[in-house]
Amino acid sequence: MNGQGRAVVVGGGVIGLSIAFHLAAAGVDTVLLERGTLGSGASRATADVVRAYFAGNPVSSALAVRSLRAYHDFPGLPLRQVGYLVLFTEQEQVTAFEADLPAQRAAGVEVELIDAAEARRLNPLIGGDLPLLAAAWSAQAYVSDTAAIVNGYAEAARRAGAKLRTGCPVTAIDADRGRVETASGAITADAVVCAAGAWSAPLARSAGVELPLPEPIIQELLLTDPLPPMPDIPVTLHAASGLLTRLRGDRMLIGMGYPGPDRDAWRAGVAMQFAATYPSLAGAGLHTAFTGARDASPDRTAFIGHRPGPPAFLYAAGFSGHGLCNAPAAGELVRDLYLGQDPWLDIATLAATPERVG
Repeated sequence: MNGQGRAVVVGGGVIGLSIAFHLAAAGVDTVLLERGTLGSGASRATADVVRAYFAGNPVSSALAVRSLRAYHDFPGLPLRQVGYLVLFTEQEQVTAFEADLPAQRAAGVEVELIDAAEARRLNPLIGGDLPLLAAAWSAQAYVSDTAAIVNGYAEAARRAGAKLRTGCPVTAIDADRGRVETASGAITADAVVCAAGAWSAPLARSAGVELPLPEPIIQELLLTDPLPPMPDIPVTLHAASGLLTRLRGDRMLIGMGYPGPDRDAWRAGVAMQFAATYPSLAGAGLHTAFTGARDASPDRTAFIGHRPGPPAFLYAAGFSGHGLCNAPAAGELVRDLYLGQDPWLDIATLAATPERVG
């Protein structure tokens, strides 16, 4: 032990690794347990995009703005600025954007409303028949490399003294005694940190914390067939459908919500919306790029908080697809909660309170 006690972090995705790094760098004897390989859950199914703007969610935006600063300081991390464009086809979307704008600006987000002509200039693939009224434009969006972020945090955590154990599923937690059971034996600590993504709810329940997370939701991203050469375009979201696209080499990477039980119907819906948004690319074959389980909170904002100890129980889950964008800031918040320091953000906005849990 290094004088600050011991913490066991459950979950080896980008959130858990960021937490392990920040704790170990603060002098905490830290052990991280991952059931599979590092980054094998939600961190495996990302678009490799880090951005600041999350519409209608200034808390996630604040986490993302702070995290972007950390990524810019991340040694050797590729960051290619492409910007983020949100297409509005309904007046209600424009009205909601304008109402949300002051809170987004207060969170540090650089975002503005642009007209349809400017949106088409930024992304000339948008079809002329799309009923585009306006768009949100934020230059604070970058294509990065999720694997590099996972590996970078893992190496930084190890250098700081953290022990990372993979292939080590947690079988039970006795949070009242600070005891974590694994197939290879028990580990005791003065704090247990739950960062297990889609599998966090039952672990948190063992500590008397209710996280209203559904069963693991499978996210799927698609890739088109190779496309003709074209200029780079922003990461683009069609707000009404949730169609999210970006160029990835000579193909388009596509996401649109969650497939659900009828994957064929979902894929047909993606193809239809893709063709309506980008008619020049209609008919391009779509193929699975990545799949991974995600933890979605009811309000699409992460749960970050703690049950004071000793032993303490801390949690960081429910990132709803925002984990890559929020990971550095989440690690800082959990570290500060563990050390009893005042966090940079009012943690009450993220805690699993009765108001949020419902």
